[in-house]
Amino acid sequence: MSSEANQPLPSTAQAPVVDLSSYSSHFTLRNRMARALWKAVWLVAFRPSPQFLYGWRRFLLRGFGASISPTSVIHASVKVWAPWNLSMGDYACLGPEVNCYNVAPVSLGRQATVSQFAHLCTASHDITDPAMRLITRPIRIGADAWVCSGAFVSPGLSVGEGAVLAAMACLTKDLPPWEVWGGNPAGFLKPRQLGRGSK
Repeated sequence: MSSEANQPLPSTAQAPVVDLSSYSSHFTLRNRMARALWKAVWLVAFRPSPQFLYGWRRFLLRGFGASISPTSVIHASVKVWAPWNLSMGDYACLGPEVNCYNVAPVSLGRQATVSQFAHLCTASHDITDPAMRLITRPIRIGADAWVCSGAFVSPGLSVGEGAVLAAMACLTKDLPPWEVWGGNPAGFLKPRQLGRGSK
């Protein structure tokens, strides 16, 4: 056995320690009550709605402050944390089981698509703060962009116009327009070029 294995671990007695007892939520009572009411509406009226009732789900989201085009598509299994932080352009789509964790605003441009099981995450925690302070940053999905199945978009990032984030990719920096990125962390794969499609 090497001598390194017998060395004592460095002392953390003087180092800062994580202390979640000092964590303080910055959400107002009004915000918490609105989210509680929305969760009840989601459980009773949104989630059980048949697939074809897109207009009904748009109506419910608008009732809680969302800005949604009459032609946008939201599936019943989509989880929206705060409807008032959601905006969707013409023919924009949130697919089945999308997690729209929009503590900060999330916007989808015209014809932007977010596919099933994707995660739009606008909030994280400051890991340098012993109290793990909440950090929120908005997410923007540009017109004609596609966030593919199971992809993760980190707080504060933009998916550019016409860009594609491949399935299961993890986006950690802005994705430029008309590029295809994939992997974890996501990186450039190829330009996106529109043509007549595959034969």
